[in-house]
Amino acid sequence: MATTIATRPAISVSGLRKTFGDKVVLDGIDLMVSEGTVFSLLGPNGAGKTTVVRILSTLVPADGGSVRVAGHDLTGQPDAVRAAIGVTGQFSAVDNLLTGEENLKLMADLHHLGRTEGRRRVARLIEHFDLGEMARKTPAVYSGGMRRRLDLAMTLVGDPRLIFLDEPTTGLDPRSRHAMWQIIRGLVAEGVTVFLTTQYLDEADELADRIAVLDHGRIVVEGTPDELKRRIPGGHILLRFTDPTALHSAARTLAVAQRDDEALTLQIPSDGDVRSLREVLDRLDDAQVEVDRLSIHTPDLDDVFFAFTGTPASAAARDAIMEGHR
Repeated sequence: MATTIATRPAISVSGLRKTFGDKVVLDGIDLMVSEGTVFSLLGPNGAGKTTVVRILSTLVPADGGSVRVAGHDLTGQPDAVRAAIGVTGQFSAVDNLLTGEENLKLMADLHHLGRTEGRRRVARLIEHFDLGEMARKTPAVYSGGMRRRLDLAMTLVGDPRLIFLDEPTTGLDPRSRHAMWQIIRGLVAEGVTVFLTTQYLDEADELADRIAVLDHGRIVVEGTPDELKRRIPGGHILLRFTDPTALHSAARTLAVAQRDDEALTLQIPSDGDVRSLREVLDRLDDAQVEVDRLSIHTPDLDDVFFAFTGTPASAAARDAIMEGHR
């Protein structure tokens, strides 16, 4: 018999506010992050993403609002919050004067692990993060990807169930980024909750169960990656033809299309589902019109990001999109 497991909130935030001087950085943020998921916070540079992480991880006090992290009240139980979380920033906290293994042992000591348990956990992390013989060398000779792996391994020494990753793959090459993605997926599969900020929209699309977009101190949109992409108009099927005759015949058959006589293309509005694609091809087949090439464009997180952030024009577009989904 199938059972449904209700997920509890790992983070719940209501009305979070923060100002620096006369600048309002966070203007009433509401968030809820379920246990065992990846929640990604996106936004332009300066939108306040790192400030959110610093507040939730007890590094900076909030000016208003209520926050619970890992079941603990942020204001009343900061020590309990710190004991339950791990934080990895975009800049490595690794000590270059110690070997990788010594860095991990130092973290074990800071977490007051016994000698036996500390060594066992360090050995397990060295193996899990594929540090191998490099663990006996100082991080000065590590690649960027290996430094990030060590940094994350140090965060995990305390066995946190909630991890804040603040732009963890900034500056990494594509291979190292994908390796880090695999590590993050593995952590979530083990029940760890990940709060991720990133400047890479494809990273959020690959990893996140839910995404919130922060702009000018407010959450402007939130949902699953697919939900957010479905809110954006502009999906289409692009048909390319080899000669004007085929283009003209297809244009007559498909009355609702944007036509480019020079490029010999037709652009048909579509959300990219199989049913609408099959319908277009069946109509062309019935009319005996041959298509040379076909491509499908569906809105991606780049489209979501630009529609909901940045400029007065994007604010107007955002309002129009939101109105269309009421």
